[in-house]
Amino acid sequence: MNKIRISAVLLLVLGVLLGLFVHYSQVQSQAFVAVSAPAASSTSPINPAVSPVTAKKSWLANFPFKLGLDLNGGSHLVYQADVSKVAAVDIDGAMDSLKQVIESRINAFGVSEPIIQTEKSTANGQELHKLIVELPGVTDVNKAVELIGKTPTLDFEVEVAAASAPAVSASSSTSGIPMGYKPTELTGRFLQTAQVQFDRNTNQPMVGLVFNDEGKKLFAELTKANVGKTIAIFLDGRPISTPVVREPITDGKAVISGNFTPTEARDLARDLKYGALPVPIDLVGTQSVGASLGADALKASVDAGIWGFIIIAIFLILWYRLPGLLAVVSLGMYTVVTLALFKLFGIVLTSAGLAGFIISLGMAVDGNILIFERMKEEFARGYGLEDGIREGFSRAWLSIRDSNISSIITAIILFGTATSPLIKGFALVFGLGVLVSMFTSITVSRTLLLALGIKKYEGAMKFLFGNGLRK
Repeated sequence: MNKIRISAVLLLVLGVLLGLFVHYSQVQSQAFVAVSAPAASSTSPINPAVSPVTAKKSWLANFPFKLGLDLNGGSHLVYQADVSKVAAVDIDGAMDSLKQVIESRINAFGVSEPIIQTEKSTANGQELHKLIVELPGVTDVNKAVELIGKTPTLDFEVEVAAASAPAVSASSSTSGIPMGYKPTELTGRFLQTAQVQFDRNTNQPMVGLVFNDEGKKLFAELTKANVGKTIAIFLDGRPISTPVVREPITDGKAVISGNFTPTEARDLARDLKYGALPVPIDLVGTQSVGASLGADALKASVDAGIWGFIIIAIFLILWYRLPGLLAVVSLGMYTVVTLALFKLFGIVLTSAGLAGFIISLGMAVDGNILIFERMKEEFARGYGLEDGIREGFSRAWLSIRDSNISSIITAIILFGTATSPLIKGFALVFGLGVLVSMFTSITVSRTLLLALGIKKYEGAMKFLFGNGLRK
């Protein structure tokens, strides 16, 4: 019994600590944004002598709630990709590479939590491939379009200064990136293919490049003039490989070797192959969500959650009395644990996600109700309080397990098959909430009830453990 009471105290302390973390991390995050934002009167064009305000970011400020487009406001952009010049087997890879390049562009500008996804649809018998970009916090559509830019480019640029790293093979990766490069005429449109190869002697993964006839000539001229130098490969202005030329390569075939893992070699080959493909994108749709609309949606969602919790708490206490009161404590633990996980894992919250959270709260209540009803049956069969609680939890577990597993399977299917980020967000939050609710209804509620240490079901205990309107 002492161990159970210690466990109950530890659970309550954990709940309090998580609650403080959820609260103060949000306060610190908002304070950091407010303090670090420079005032209009301190900008350099007006008063060059005054520097913008800087703030030291606390550890807690690293964990704000991350809100989606519908709650935070922002821009929704839809691009259509022209894949007419891409082989059918290469379309999916080309779209994945396009998605990663666009995401790299946006992250470079510090836009928080962009949602980027590809979508395939059919219209008039023609297969369409689209790139959907959502930028929370960017309400100016023109600014959002500028952030994304145009079709990605693959460029080969030669080092201005001599390479500092020793050349190991015909084309070998260097550990450092030299500062100066100058552009060349060789671009991705001259690259015919790129694929993973393995060294016959060491079985180490490499990446093989094959240029077309025109690229073969350009590459031969480059390698002849730059032996011992780096010819860096840039995808959308970002260096993805910095091989050093050891000798002239005249057959249009080169190998990038180094200490690659198979995954690194595969990713590099993919970026080279699909980054070289001409996949133009055209903006076909835009939508701007105002910050005020997002704030209204957030307030409505939070109010719904608070009122839902209050109504559930009143019902549990009036109908189940003392167990209901402990169930409310368990639901409070469920709430702070779930919110803490949202912060720690950086889950982006949308209105659909908050709906999933509220629904999973109902699932947590359902587990407690099953347990309490089973307990009533055991008390009616003559069990004492402690034995009745243990037996009630044991008998209710199978029903709770099966219902929650079915909910988790549903969440997995929704997340895996949904094309809309709203549906994915709902499925993720709902599935996470169901997992946490299983822990709180089975572990927390059970531990708190057993920690009471009451063994006899008589007198006042019959009333406190009564049900509904019965005495």
